[in-house]
Amino acid sequence: MTTTATVNYHLHKPERQAFMIDAEGIVGNIIAPELVATEISVEDIRSSNITASFEQASVEFAKFNIAVDVLVETSGWQSQYDADITRLLKTRLNIEEVIVFDHMLRIDDENADRKPARNVHSDYSAAGAQQRLIDLLGEEQATEWASGHYAFINVWRPVGAEINSSPLGFVLPTSVDECDWILLDLIYPDREGQILGLAANPAHQWIYQSRMTPDEVAFFNIFDNKGLPSIAHSAMDMLENPAKNTVRKSLESRTLVRYRETDTSTGYFTRNSNGNTTGK
Repeated sequence: MTTTATVNYHLHKPERQAFMIDAEGIVGNIIAPELVATEISVEDIRSSNITASFEQASVEFAKFNIAVDVLVETSGWQSQYDADITRLLKTRLNIEEVIVFDHMLRIDDENADRKPARNVHSDYSAAGAQQRLIDLLGEEQATEWASGHYAFINVWRPVGAEINSSPLGFVLPTSVDECDWILLDLIYPDREGQILGLAANPAHQWIYQSRMTPDEVAFFNIFDNKGLPSIAHSAMDMLENPAKNTVRKSLESRTLVRYRETDTSTGYFTRNSNGNTTGK
């Protein structure tokens, strides 16, 4: 089924653009570059013939049952949660090693420190990913990983309740032109990074999974050094059921993964009849 939503695209400009995160020392204070609100058509994969697989679309949806409640257990849950994420990714993809390095709880409330990201983007540019690799591993180990096949994968899921508003939408990479991407600086009080924003293009094909529940997850590629495309994504302004009044809460976990060595000429994998991945 196709529905409509509103997203905020970036704009091409002659000057370099940046996000200021926790600007002026205020947690949650974000100064963003200029964005343009755009109405889009988005396909719900629950009721369409679109199959979103990680290997072909850079995003996949799956069941993800966990025992911890991150809204209640404010500490001590990360170890088990990281183990669950590692198991999920190793089961679904041809991955040898997983490092879970960041968890971010987003709440769609004006008083929240971290709100849903309402700009169409991907989390790393090539330079940003290389710098983050060094930040996490150090120069020597980063060089070792970079000689093989590594990637950054985001694991996203609702928490607390079914998603009724501002669901997470994705732009299929096959519908994105290379010139749609815009390099953006990400400036924190203590470090800098670089991400990719996306400019509007009527050819973009948006997908999402409606009414996602806390036992469902989306995992998606945000950088791959062997060529699997990064996927643009954003919270979309839309409402599933006007009769419901729940606050959208989600947890996103960023991971650094190292793939098993197969065919080093490509970062793409296919899944065999047993559901496991093999090099293509």
